[in-house]
Amino acid sequence: MLDQNKNLSDISEVMTFSPTELSRQGFVSALRKHIMVDLASEMRRDYESNVKPAYAAKTGSEPSTARDVKKAMETRTLYRMWSSLRYNAQEMVWASVQNGVERALTEMIDLAKDAAVMNPAGGSLRLDPQLEIPRYVSALDVHLMPGCFHTEHTQDDVAQGAVQVAGGDVFRGGFRHRKGNPGGVGESIAHYLKLKHPEFDPRRILDLGCNTGKNLFPYLDVFPNAEAYGVDVGAPLLRYGHAVASYEGHPVHFSQQNAEHLDFEDNTFDIVTSSFFLHELPVKSTQAIFGEAYRVLKPGGLMVHMELPPNSEVDPYYAFYLDWDAGSNNNEPFYAEFRNQDVLGLCSDAGFQSEKCLKFLIPNYSSFGHDKFEAFVNGDMPVPQHGNGASWFIFGSWK
Repeated sequence: MLDQNKNLSDISEVMTFSPTELSRQGFVSALRKHIMVDLASEMRRDYESNVKPAYAAKTGSEPSTARDVKKAMETRTLYRMWSSLRYNAQEMVWASVQNGVERALTEMIDLAKDAAVMNPAGGSLRLDPQLEIPRYVSALDVHLMPGCFHTEHTQDDVAQGAVQVAGGDVFRGGFRHRKGNPGGVGESIAHYLKLKHPEFDPRRILDLGCNTGKNLFPYLDVFPNAEAYGVDVGAPLLRYGHAVASYEGHPVHFSQQNAEHLDFEDNTFDIVTSSFFLHELPVKSTQAIFGEAYRVLKPGGLMVHMELPPNSEVDPYYAFYLDWDAGSNNNEPFYAEFRNQDVLGLCSDAGFQSEKCLKFLIPNYSSFGHDKFEAFVNGDMPVPQHGNGASWFIFGSWK
């Protein structure tokens, strides 16, 4: 019988890495920063100084779409080197943490099982072994992560959650705006809502495609009276997330569901949110999810998503740059299609009133700082340029 007074250890702390592995992770983080900041800046300068003028001289006009820019850039040596390095660095992220995850897996599974039985924070974990994993998850290793989000290697598995979390630390480790802040999106949105709409007091919050809950937990720090719910199709992510929530004292209710077909009742939630989720889905799935969001939102509630800015919000070069992830580069085949959508049109098509729809950039709360963030909300400071986590593109609608 389990000791109900047992003090659970942090599930992530049992992943120990050797000095060699830590050095490798540090190298991969530094390499990604070099690729995404230094080389990316040099590539933009090459485009502005050489590629764009040559294209205009040849065609009589500057590139006007991401496709135009890609056609002009894809033979450039610098771009081809950048693209190859970026692809390989993405694979290196996951490889750099897998040995540590495998060594700690048995202990992490035991901790997650204890958390599921005891629920020390008052949360819950509801899994559905019969759930059909949608093909847009099962057919590809999204983000080049071996096993994607859902694969289970053993009974009660948490490996994919652990790889996602540890790999995420390496992925963002070299970036000033992201380092040490895996829940930066949720934290930023929650603080924005608290400052911009002080009368808004959400009591039930739902995170769609919640992963391990990293962008859901910050909502509870800002709105401590709220109940938090997270859904995802990946059982290993949910087991891992529930264990983390239990250790950190977050009463989160995780359930394994496809967000296209939620089992919650109508008019249940005050906030329905997601982070880095929709661009990984076919547009028809996004449409179904928005319909479900509208159904489960209470009147006066808010649907709010963080996503990559659509093509209509950025210049042709940045659209080209963002679209690198589409297709085989990062196994995100729906990426470009989503970014071609009218996001407010998707909201209104789901039943939201056009005049209540919204889209804007907000700064990353932790790196911007509270005082400057509050000044931004009050209209006294501009938002930083989008890129590498300095700011987030937000859209959605009040119901």
